[in-house]
Amino acid sequence: MKTAAIHSRINPDIKERAKAILSHLGLSPTEAIRMFYTQIILRNGLPFWVKIPNATTVAAMEESRKGHKFKKHDSLNKLFRSRDE
Repeated sequence: MKTAAIHSRINPDIKERAKAILSHLGLSPTEAIRMFYTQIILRNGLPFWVKIPNATTVAAMEESRKGHKFKKHDSLNKLFRSRDE
């Protein structure tokens, strides 16, 4: 029987953006939280790495967001072929 409740405050924009993604995945926020908590139990910790990226990683992430220095490919095959060129 489900009897415990979780209450938290979150930025409304973050909530709505996450809710839209979860909906696209066919999940409700409640189901996502349940999955997250289950993964915490199964892994005995957070189900992902939590760390501060170094300067090189931050720079690469910024370049990626801007789309600089990156080629786009329509398929994995094209990506692999471009790598071999």
